[in-house]
Amino acid sequence: MLDQSPQKGLTNLLQKDAMKKLFFISLSAALLWVGSAATFAQVDRSDPEALIKTATQQIINEVRQGAIRQGDTQSVISLVDRDVLPYFDFQRTTQLAAGRAWLNATPSQQFALVDQFEQLLTRTYSGAFAQIKPDQQIDFKPFRAAPSDTEVVVRTVVTNNGQAIQIDYGLEKTGNGWRLYDWSVQGKWLTATYQRQFAKTLSQSGVDGLIRFLSQRNEKLGSGKQTR
Repeated sequence: MLDQSPQKGLTNLLQKDAMKKLFFISLSAALLWVGSAATFAQVDRSDPEALIKTATQQIINEVRQGAIRQGDTQSVISLVDRDVLPYFDFQRTTQLAAGRAWLNATPSQQFALVDQFEQLLTRTYSGAFAQIKPDQQIDFKPFRAAPSDTEVVVRTVVTNNGQAIQIDYGLEKTGNGWRLYDWSVQGKWLTATYQRQFAKTLSQSGVDGLIRFLSQRNEKLGSGKQTR
């Protein structure tokens, strides 16, 4: 459940098993989406598997060339802020994480939820993004999709420190090509994990309470004063 204590916050939640696993999700997401506009201009967004294969290899190449340095969190944040939005549907991600509460939220509340949740994901995991190693290996499982499909899952296995981790990506087809909206590690989807964590806050203080909580966590993460 989401801890509302001002002394604990989201950082303590990361110590829980589900959030530890999300480290690998975020690490892999970084390989996909952290890069330069010139790099992503070469990515074919008309094919979900080709998009992920090309993007991951290009980002690994950037790491090997020293464009992304371990521990340089601020540079990673800047890259995420600049390049992630065209390829990631944060509104769909937030809608799934908020569950039924999304349907009862006003347009202004929905906008605030998307904004705060986007900041949370970016700031929480930028530290993990900066730890990408050049020997990261990604193997793709056989991909099958019909031309009429509007949602697909691209399945991969990432080898990290000799450990094989299954990471799957949920993508949706839009007018601007395929976009990522959810991802999982070992069968645990990010939106489902956050939905369970958000449930208590939503039941106790509603959408406005969740927006306040996310805002407080983002302020703490942004100030660098979060408890480690």
